[in-house]
Amino acid sequence: MKNNVTRLILSKNFPCAMEPDFLERRVNAYYRNRVQNTWGGGHIMRGRVPDKSALLLSSNDYLFLANHPGIVKATSESLLEEGNGLLMSGVFLHAGSAQAKLEKKLAAFMHAEAGVLCQSGWCANTGLIQTIADERTPVYMDMLAHMSLWEGVRSAGATAVMFFHNDPGYLEKQVLKHGPGVIVVDSIYSTNGSICPLREIAEIAGEQGCILVVDESHSLGTHGDQGEGLVASMGLTDRVHFRTASLAKAFAGRAGFLVCSERFSEYFKCESHPAIFSSTLLPYEVAGIDATLDVIRKEGWRRDKLHVNAAYLRLHLDALGYNLNDSQSQIISLESGSEQQTIVLRDALEARGIFGSVFCAPATAKNRALIRFSIHSGLTQFDLDRIVQVCADIRDEVDLANWPSSRRKRSTPSTAHECSDSIMRDLAGVA
Repeated sequence: MKNNVTRLILSKNFPCAMEPDFLERRVNAYYRNRVQNTWGGGHIMRGRVPDKSALLLSSNDYLFLANHPGIVKATSESLLEEGNGLLMSGVFLHAGSAQAKLEKKLAAFMHAEAGVLCQSGWCANTGLIQTIADERTPVYMDMLAHMSLWEGVRSAGATAVMFFHNDPGYLEKQVLKHGPGVIVVDSIYSTNGSICPLREIAEIAGEQGCILVVDESHSLGTHGDQGEGLVASMGLTDRVHFRTASLAKAFAGRAGFLVCSERFSEYFKCESHPAIFSSTLLPYEVAGIDATLDVIRKEGWRRDKLHVNAAYLRLHLDALGYNLNDSQSQIISLESGSEQQTIVLRDALEARGIFGSVFCAPATAKNRALIRFSIHSGLTQFDLDRIVQVCADIRDEVDLANWPSSRRKRSTPSTAHECSDSIMRDLAGVA
């Protein structure tokens, strides 16, 4: 297989402890089955090194804020003035701290009573599920829900009950079968950019006495009049119990956030393992997020440009024959199928200066690997046309017509649940 991946070169500069057989077998299996047999001796996520002319579509900086001068200034001033601050768990913070004030400001932005800043979106999700579910609680998971939510179920010792992606009818059948529990969805799904039917899901949760958790990682900052997210913009804050978000997306920072009631926030800080056993955010991170929030609220043109850019690419890539799997957002994925085929796609794109993110198992089901484009507001019309032209030029080279996703695009609507059932079977091993 032609493969332009960066070769994995392993060297031993220092003596290491001898690995026991049970670990040696696992590590050897990875290098044999994935690195050598599947990736041709390289790494699926490390292809060419981009040059200055490359278009980088691998960053989740949707609003193009990572180098915003106002945010950089606030962050650097805080670092120079306070250094790294007090290094301790956030459970020790008092109400008057800068982080506590930012939690209130972010919660108000999302039309919520209270909020808790966490080290990451992963910590927010795993910590939340761990504190609201136990071994007696069925947790109803959209089959494309983020892996951090699945990990939360495992940590809680709860039972995960999958339902077909974005299928409220099937969810309701599962709840009627297994009883009230926790329903977990993403507002926008990270692998394919589809949007959750939140109104229908909230209605089922209310009728069946379930807790509803919505991960807004990919809609916070990008959706709503001021970027408040889909739940608030749709007027569903009184029907969604908990919202979480990674601030490593539109906020271009490094933190997670949970919105909830004031009463629950105190409970969470003292019961969530990630909250207790992780260090608090550093002062310059708090200052940067605070400044970012102000920019997101004021510079609405960034959201407008983001949505125009994403709509343009969705329209033209769909017309070229790519199956975008119901993307309705700034996340646009080309599902090439096998990991070997995804390397071919990656190499074809990168050879022409287009760099996306490779998603493969365990981030996707087996043989549903893809290249994800994260669209941002900094892309010009010239950039957009360049992406479209490259995707048009490589269709034969990457054998687009024979991708499984292309065959699904050509299939009749009656096969949709058969496809979902196939994904669910694949994901059973992933989850």
